[in-house]
Amino acid sequence: SQALAYNRAGYGRSDASTGPRDGAHVVQELRALLQARQLPPPYVLVGHSLGGLYMQLFARQHPGEVAALVLVDSTHPDQVKGAGNPDQWPTWLKVAFRWTTSDTAKQELAALDATGNQVSRLPVDPSVPVFVLSALRATGVPSALADDASRKRAGIAHLYPGAVQVWVDSGHGIPLEKPEAVVGAIRAAVRAAGASRNAAGAQ
Repeated sequence: SQALAYNRAGYGRSDASTGPRDGAHVVQELRALLQARQLPPPYVLVGHSLGGLYMQLFARQHPGEVAALVLVDSTHPDQVKGAGNPDQWPTWLKVAFRWTTSDTAKQELAALDATGNQVSRLPVDPSVPVFVLSALRATGVPSALADDASRKRAGIAHLYPGAVQVWVDSGHGIPLEKPEAVVGAIRAAVRAAGASRNAAGAQ
């Protein structure tokens, strides 16, 4: 089996894109990359944070191309609704985001509600195994925003019937703080994908 780790357009060594930064375009770019690298489906998709929201969209748009889904403290489709709306953020957070965030990230945040809506409008394929890693120490000081984020963090697994949710003793950066948890989830997803394919072949 092969693995591909990549940076979205505008991150790392990837060139910025002139196209919209909503999820539909991000997924389209990833599928084009996979095809250009001659990596055929089905895929075990792994996404952290906002990357997890994009992987959710990929899995809902193209369930036949997805063997399993691993969401690592993923953004919820409704993340910027309610108390999560950036207009409701405390002033210090708005200032910090403005000064420390790249133009690409700002464009993605501006499109985040549209991306979440794209995800929510599509059905879930229950045959795709889903593994959810959730951070136990991600929200910090209690606040309306932190409480809202905690509810959404807990609720993301409920979007996927049969999903396996594992709470990790980590902050939001699980891939850096607890990489072994991510490796374990990916291995479990690969096993589940194989079992699912075998079961389908036996029917």
